[in-house]
Amino acid sequence: MEFDVVFLSRLQFAFTIMVHYLFPPLSIGLGVLLVVFEAIWLKTGDPEWHRLTKFWVKLFAVTFAVGVATGIVMEFEFGTNWAVYSRFVGDVFGSALAAEGIFAFFLESGFLAVLVFGWDRVGKKMHFFATLMVCLGSIFSSIWIVVANSWQQTPAGHHIVAAARGQRAEIVDFWTVVLNPSTIDRLVHVWIGALLTGTFFVMSISAYYLLRNRHVVFAKRSFTVALILGTIAAVAAPLSGDSSARLVAREQPSKLAAMEGLYETTEGGTPITVFGVPDDEAQELKYALQIPAGLSLLTYRDITTPVVGLDRFNPADRPPVLLPFLSFHLMVGIGSLLIVMTLAALFLLWRGTLFEQRWLLWGFVFAIVLVYLGNQSGWVAAEVGRQPWIVQAEFAPVMAARENPDVFYEYHEMDFTRPVNGLRTQDAVSGAINREMVAGSLVMFGLIYLLLVLVWVFVLNTKIHAGPEEGEAAASGEARKGGFFAVAADQADAAGPSSYTDARRKETDGDD
Repeated sequence: MEFDVVFLSRLQFAFTIMVHYLFPPLSIGLGVLLVVFEAIWLKTGDPEWHRLTKFWVKLFAVTFAVGVATGIVMEFEFGTNWAVYSRFVGDVFGSALAAEGIFAFFLESGFLAVLVFGWDRVGKKMHFFATLMVCLGSIFSSIWIVVANSWQQTPAGHHIVAAARGQRAEIVDFWTVVLNPSTIDRLVHVWIGALLTGTFFVMSISAYYLLRNRHVVFAKRSFTVALILGTIAAVAAPLSGDSSARLVAREQPSKLAAMEGLYETTEGGTPITVFGVPDDEAQELKYALQIPAGLSLLTYRDITTPVVGLDRFNPADRPPVLLPFLSFHLMVGIGSLLIVMTLAALFLLWRGTLFEQRWLLWGFVFAIVLVYLGNQSGWVAAEVGRQPWIVQAEFAPVMAARENPDVFYEYHEMDFTRPVNGLRTQDAVSGAINREMVAGSLVMFGLIYLLLVLVWVFVLNTKIHAGPEEGEAAASGEARKGGFFAVAADQADAAGPSSYTDARRKETDGDD
C-alpha cells in the first residue's frame, strides 16, 4: 500500500464523510419521531407528551448543528483534492447540490429556530408545522445527496463532451439524472437506516432511564413509540436490501462479486456466502461457509443461472474484495440481529413484561452502536465496491440490459472487458497538491472533527443526565384518544413494574 496523493485523499474524504454521517441519519430518524411525538401531544393534550417532545428537540438541535459543521468541509474537498473529478461531474452535481441547498437546507434551517425556540411564542399548530417542515427538510436534503451519489454508481441522463482540460459529463435529461437506475432503491435503504438510527437512539436513552428508575413514564412512552417504528424499519431493511442487491447485480456486477467474494464464475447455480475470508493474492475465498445456489436464487429467482464473477473483468477493473466483503456481511449480520431484538421486544411489550427484562434493556442501551456500524459498513461496501471507478464506467452488457429491461441477459456469457465513459479514482485527484499537503490537512481535519464529536458527545451526555424538564407525570393507566401510538404508550405505562427497583420494592413489601 503506497501512501501517495490518491490514497491519502481517499483516506481524508472517507474519514470526513464517515464522521459527518454520524449526524444526518440521526437527524432524519429523530425528526420523524419528533413529528409523531408532537402529533400525539396535539391529539391528546397530555402535558407529558409535550415534555417528552421538548426533550428530544434539544438533542435534535445539537445533532443538527454539528452535522452542518461537519458537512461544510466536504464541498471544499471536491475542489482542493479532487479537481479533475469536480470538472468531470460539475454540470451534474451542480444541479443536485444547488437543489439541496435551496429546497432542503433553507427549509429545515429556516424552521429550526421556530422548532427550538418557538414553544411559547407561536401557536401549537404552527409549532407542529415547523416540526414537520424541519423533518421534511432533512428528508429532502437526503434526496439530493443520494441522487448525486447514485449517479456516480449508475450514471444516466448525460453525455460525455470534450473540454479544455479532459472530458466532462453534461446533462441531457435532468429527470433521468435524478431518477437514474439506483436512486430509488438506495434512497429507500438510506431512509430505513436513518429511521433505525433515530429509533434506536431514542430506545437507548429511554432504556438507560428505565434501568436507573428515572423519568419512568417519559421513558416508557418514548421507548414504545420508537420500538414500533424501529420494528417496522428493521423488518423493511432486508426487503429493501434485497431489491438493492438485485439492482447491483444488474448494474454493477463486479461490486456484487466483491461483496460475495466471488472470484470465479461458477458452473450452474452460484452459492451465497455466510462466512469466509477473502484472499486477494490467491484469488480465492478461504474457510467458506456457503448455501448452495443461494446467490443465484436471490439474484435471478432461480437456482441454475450463474452470477458473474470477478474473473470476467480485466484485473485493472476489479474492486478489492476484502473490505467490501467484510463490511457487507457485517451490515447483514447487524441487520439480522436488530430484527431479532425488535421482534422480541415487541412480543414482550404485548405480553406486558418488556420493562422487567433488564438484560434486554441493557442490550438496547448499547444497540445504537450496532446501528451506526451497520450504516457505516453499508456505505463502505457501496463505495469501495465500485472501485477502481469514482464515476462508474459503462459496460456493454449493462447498457443492453438497461435499454431492454424485459430481456434477460446471461451476464456470465458476455464481455465485461471494455469499459467506457467512466472516471477512475486514480485519475480524479488534483494535480496541484502533493503528499505532504494532503497528510497535513488529514491531521488537521482529524483533530477538528475529533473535537466536534467530543463536543457533541459532551453536550448530549449533559442533557441526557439532566433529563427532561420536571412536570406532572400523566400515568393514570387510562388509554387516551391519540391514535395507535398513544394507546400503545399508555398501555406500556400501566403494564407491570417499571423497573427492577420497583419489582424488588414490591417483593420486599410483600415479605413484610
